[in-house]
Amino acid sequence: MPTLQDFKGQDPAWCPGCGNFSILKSFKDAMVEMEIEPHQFVIVSGIGQAAKFPHYVKCNAFNGLHGRALPVATGIRLANNKLPVMVFTGDGDCYGEGGNHLIHNIRRNINVKVFVHDNQIYGLTKGQASPTSMEGTKTKNQPLGVFSEQLNPMAMAVALDCSFVARGFSGDTGHLKEIMKAAFHHKGFSLVDILQPCVSFNKVNTYEWYKERVYHIESGYDPSDRDGAFRKAREWDDKIPLGVIYRNERPTLEERIPFIRDVPLVHHSFDVAQMEQTFKEFY
Repeated sequence: MPTLQDFKGQDPAWCPGCGNFSILKSFKDAMVEMEIEPHQFVIVSGIGQAAKFPHYVKCNAFNGLHGRALPVATGIRLANNKLPVMVFTGDGDCYGEGGNHLIHNIRRNINVKVFVHDNQIYGLTKGQASPTSMEGTKTKNQPLGVFSEQLNPMAMAVALDCSFVARGFSGDTGHLKEIMKAAFHHKGFSLVDILQPCVSFNKVNTYEWYKERVYHIESGYDPSDRDGAFRKAREWDDKIPLGVIYRNERPTLEERIPFIRDVPLVHHSFDVAQMEQTFKEFY
């Protein structure tokens, strides 16, 4: 059975008080409770403070380009659809540079788990507004405030019929751990938006700001009700719901590809002669 020590990677270089520390703790706790060993999964990330996550976890990892974690994760799943694949990314990395990839992977429903460290700011590059920055937020390069309407990733995901849509909060590690476990066990594309303060550059969305607004979704809520989920996803200003907002069961991309449905691509035989014949068809 794995222990927390088994997942120890490099020492984190995040700012003291950063919400990323709590996300890291919740993830390690979840892996230990699910009895998943470090070699039994892979983490993919892009660029940003959140994307440093796999540096701080002992595991299989791929640290790629800004906004391009999902194409790599897709490739890994298509090559070996028996290997759990997770993406750790930030709101700028995923919703900004990677927004197009997010939309189309939701459509495909590939079985990848995406955990977005959403601090509503670009933390690595010193505090520019991100897609989830609230309208009117003032930053060093938006001194008059953000003019663009704030992106609501939960409402967008529900509108696109994403297979699993949930929100957690880095200030509630026990609840976040359970959300991570639920996403891991769900069969299909899973998007978990994790609210986390940036103590260095976001002076609006602080721990206190979140704690005054977040609440656990009430018992009896039906996450399979898409209309109800869309209404829940649109809550933000005074009440911000935490938990599984929407969930549906539909075939994954891997299940719809006959060649890899039963046997992963990495276990198929390799015949150079067949490749040469295929190449000749394009001469």
